[in-house]
Amino acid sequence: MGARLQRSSPMRLLFALIGLLLFLWWMIQPSSPSPRTLNINLPDNTPPTPTAALTPPKTAPGISVISMNNLTATADPLKNSERLLILTPLARFYDEYFENLLNLNYPRNLIDLGFITPKTHAGNIATLKLQDALRKVQHGPKKSRFNKITILRQDFETPTGQSEKERHAMKSQKDRRSSMARARNSLVFTTLNPTISWVLWLDSDIIESPPTLFQDLAKHNKAVIVPNCFQRYKENGVWKERPYDFNSWQDSETALNLGKTMKEDEILLEGYAEMPTYRALMAYQRDEKADKHVEMLLDGVGGTALLVKASIHRDGAMFPTFPFYHLIETEGFAKMVRRLGYQPFGLPNYLVYHYNE
Repeated sequence: MGARLQRSSPMRLLFALIGLLLFLWWMIQPSSPSPRTLNINLPDNTPPTPTAALTPPKTAPGISVISMNNLTATADPLKNSERLLILTPLARFYDEYFENLLNLNYPRNLIDLGFITPKTHAGNIATLKLQDALRKVQHGPKKSRFNKITILRQDFETPTGQSEKERHAMKSQKDRRSSMARARNSLVFTTLNPTISWVLWLDSDIIESPPTLFQDLAKHNKAVIVPNCFQRYKENGVWKERPYDFNSWQDSETALNLGKTMKEDEILLEGYAEMPTYRALMAYQRDEKADKHVEMLLDGVGGTALLVKASIHRDGAMFPTFPFYHLIETEGFAKMVRRLGYQPFGLPNYLVYHYNE
């Protein structure tokens, strides 16, 4: 018995030694990472991972061939089944805006929608309300659904407060409108696909317009055209209306000469007593008794309800985030359109209405 134990002891010692080495090897190995928990209140300093859009597909994607020569933008978009892209920078969600959007009577299967919301608390709320409203539409009858909907969140901060007083303070205009131009550019460059014929910029506080807004504007067959924007208000129990958007205008010698005296990074602004330009504002050209389709030439345009042929954006017309001939955002856009060889137009007697805060 004793001899058997002596013969087996070296073998046991060998197994014990191997076991000890395996245990020590296991102890020094790095542990496997635990599942990562996302905390939106803490900064994430880990390197970003590729988005799904940049990850190579497992199977070869299909190839689309689109002849841009066959794309039209005509005075009769319905007859030619021309696709419309409605774009809205949306800082607040107004039920009246969405109801008015749904009242537009152009076929929804020909309409794409695009929205961009700011990186603010109000923007979070607006996004949730917008998603809820759109979900109800897209889950409804097929004929009521829009062809495609895109919602973007800004990846930059909003520079000023969002109250009406803060938004319209003269000192806030350059930064505010530069930020608005940046949002507009992000939106159009992301959503404009090769099948789109028209782009309708419709502000989120436009709460009333004719159901035929798009067809009425397209009927003029202009590269860029904008209606007059008014606002309804109550005074002593009586409903009245007043001009609201002063960014649609014909230039003046005074404004042009003022621009010549300005530094490169300064901008001309409209509607401020501190900077009289004496431009002919479309807001004041309305004639209630005249044909609502009377046209006027414009040098500056507002963006409350701005119709643009998609080819104009494709030619390079964007919303300057910087002083462009001392103009910025939609007014700078009109200047760029003219530099590209096109002429913006306005309809002084055709009205859309702005929300009254």
